Amino acid sequence: SVPVLQEVGPTMVGDEHSDPHLMSILGATKRSTLGNNFCEYYVNDAPRVVLDKLESLGYRVVSMTGVGQTLVWCLHRE
Repeated sequence: SVPVLQEVGPTMVGDEHSDPHLMSILGATKRSTLGNNFCEYYVNDAPRVVLDKLESLGYRVVSMTGVGQTLVWCLHRE
């Protein structure tokens, strides 16, 4: 049998055009991966922790999908 890994993190929370204030609230750091010409924001929190923080800020999950081994959430704030 193949063991199922249940590790989490880091969680990608935005791209280089994301709101810097929101990224600061989430505790995200901006990184650029070797070979990419763009930056992304990451946090060390598990996705459920990030979603809880965003919910407290008024964001709601609109949809969720899986892409390979990656989960993608789409959120909206009223």
